[in-house]
Amino acid sequence: METFEIKSRCSDTVLFTATAATLAEAVKLAIQARANLSRANLSGADLSRADLSRANLSGADLSRANLSGADLSRANLYNANLSRADLFRANLYGANLYGANLYGANLSDANLSRADLSRADLSGANLSRANLSDAKNAALVIAQTRILPEGQLIGWKSCKFGVIVKLSIPAESRRSHAFGRKCRAEFADVLEIFNGETGISKHDGKTAYRTGERVTCHEWSENWQEECAGGIHFFITREEAEAY
Repeated sequence: METFEIKSRCSDTVLFTATAATLAEAVKLAIQARANLSRANLSGADLSRADLSRANLSGADLSRANLSGADLSRANLYNANLSRADLFRANLYGANLYGANLYGANLSDANLSRADLSRADLSGANLSRANLSDAKNAALVIAQTRILPEGQLIGWKSCKFGVIVKLSIPAESRRSHAFGRKCRAEFADVLEIFNGETGISKHDGKTAYRTGERVTCHEWSENWQEECAGGIHFFITREEAEAY
């Protein structure tokens, strides 16, 4: 057994002291004692499989922490720093991640169902196979990461007269996020068209999208900060395309 001191990220103030076998157990004891762990310094901590459900970790530093398999359901992670944290298979059901820094975090196979992702930064995060069902602002947050997965990708394009085009972005097509919600690709294949037979670009009023054809942009641009930069513009979800 060891004595663990959980300190504030802003000073050396001790928030909680516990005698336990592991830091994860010490944190669990702190939660059971209703200790205030907001702004706690847990950077690099091994909290794998820890029970942190309903914990108040708002503003806490959990950067590079191992939280794989941890239970963070309904935890308060408001403005928490989770950059480069390992959250593989973590349960974040209903967690408050408003304003959280998840830059470069591993969220593969994580459960983010009903989590609040408003204003969260997921730039470079790995969201493969993550459950984002009913997560608040999930689509918008993902679209603002400016990071698109490699390989083939499905996209949705909003065209004139309410026509929606389902696109396949081939693995070899260069892609980028625009500064806002839209994404861009160098070229794309048209899979399906909804609400019409042909999709006409809202941008130039000329580029046509027809089922089975490949559409290539006239001039590709790497400038992700310019929303209207060259490329085939699309959205991650059909819902966003329909709302545009």
